[in-house]
Amino acid sequence: MLLPHGTVFAIVDGEKFELYRNTGIEAEPRLEAVPIPELEATNFSAGVYDHDRVSRFTPPAPKNRVARLDEAAHVAAVADWLNSQILAHRIDKLVIVADPRSLGEMRRHFHKEVERVLVAEVPKNLTGRPTAEIVRVLHG
Repeated sequence: MLLPHGTVFAIVDGEKFELYRNTGIEAEPRLEAVPIPELEATNFSAGVYDHDRVSRFTPPAPKNRVARLDEAAHVAAVADWLNSQILAHRIDKLVIVADPRSLGEMRRHFHKEVERVLVAEVPKNLTGRPTAEIVRVLHG
């Protein structure tokens, strides 16, 4: 896959968010880290556990369900931030690399303009990996 100069790479999972920009050429990308914005995970609408509706007879949500709600809220915050950057024309080429669950949740929150700038979606978890490995996976 050719990765145009200036392409922004969002590497996401349920807890982490990394940003890179291709400062190299299409055939030989060089990813440079971009500062990560402060995100506030406030969108918990992806889940079904509503704290306001829980009666005293309802057992508490299992820890894994609460963790999934936290992850979904984080991913929704990333999607909302990407939407804002795309709508403000600060991102004009985007590659999203995320584990399948996070990628699916992000798609639920994307503005229709994301399709216009999306170069590729890669359903893999590559957070915390070296940029050389990310490039190798994208070229593979």
